[in-house]
Amino acid sequence: MGVHLAGNPDRPTRIKLGSRLSADAARAGHNFISPAVHALVRKALILREDGAVIDEDRLFSNLLSSMPLAFSVFGPMAMDLVLATAVWRRLLPTFVDQVESIAFEHSPGRGDPRFLADGTAFDLKLAVITPDGEPASLFVEVKYSEGMSGPAAKPRPRYDEASRQCRLYQDADSPVLRSVALEQLWREHMLAQLAVDYRIANEAHFVAIGPRLNRRVAAAFTLYGNLLAEPEAEDELSVGFTGLTLEAVLEAIAEAGADDLARQLWARYLDFDRVLAHALAPPKKPAARPRRLSAASSITKTRQAPRTPTTTTDTSTPPDTAAEVTSQDDGSTMLIRTGRPRLDPAVSPKLGKVRVNRAASSRRPTGPGRILP
Repeated sequence: MGVHLAGNPDRPTRIKLGSRLSADAARAGHNFISPAVHALVRKALILREDGAVIDEDRLFSNLLSSMPLAFSVFGPMAMDLVLATAVWRRLLPTFVDQVESIAFEHSPGRGDPRFLADGTAFDLKLAVITPDGEPASLFVEVKYSEGMSGPAAKPRPRYDEASRQCRLYQDADSPVLRSVALEQLWREHMLAQLAVDYRIANEAHFVAIGPRLNRRVAAAFTLYGNLLAEPEAEDELSVGFTGLTLEAVLEAIAEAGADDLARQLWARYLDFDRVLAHALAPPKKPAARPRRLSAASSITKTRQAPRTPTTTTDTSTPPDTAAEVTSQDDGSTMLIRTGRPRLDPAVSPKLGKVRVNRAASSRRPTGPGRILP
């Protein structure tokens, strides 16, 4: 089990979290569906685009992150373009006839003022051939456990300019497009359209993928689609939008012949029955804690019944200065003052005489009995 760091970055609080892998498990690549995908991830990190921002801790350690999910689902397709072609022909038959390559964490114009002048990027970019035989680009955003609650990008004047420039929306100035739930889809769709407008891509399509049971993600996809304008008949370069469920993607993988891969991905990311069963299972009884032994105890030592203390009164002292000498279990002695004079703690080994300090006899006792040092 790994930990989540919360609070002050300088002195963070370490919280054990079951959705995070330990450092050893993360280094071993256990956040990915196979060792081959782990190797692909390491290669992608080395060859990443200039300026690409990838949170490696999240990528390798966070089991609920959409970033490792994107590699686990589409990494096998990147290594097997025949499989990728079979899958995407089923998902977008009117746009994809063949997949030629798949790249991760891609932007056609990162930081370029002609685009959005920021770091907006797609999870995936697929170079494809359309059914008409034309080269095209498929830009993909993947969601998993996100609540569509931010953090949002800081508003920029260029976003507003691009929103009007791209011809995609019924109301380019709509505040709903700029809401926390939709602003990332808004930015990425504009980026795809600008890639076509500036001839970085011949034509393109924007796809967002998320689990069917993540209701916030599904609602965001539906709402965003409702804000789009119908493309004009003569505008053949308008970039379309499609929202897909992760379940549909895995079904297409199974239909394409990779049934074992689809089952593994389903068990890892979509089998919520196991989560429900775990949540409803009766709590386990805590294991009995071992009994703590004292420093003087021994596991093999037989416990003995406590000895009754014996008390001896030295009658050689005056009645008003009598002292009790108590023999303890460990053989030590304890002097108890019961009279006015102060007793000297020097006691004979045979519990005999007690020497009386007459110089302190004028001091009154503070209680009925006092243990002397």
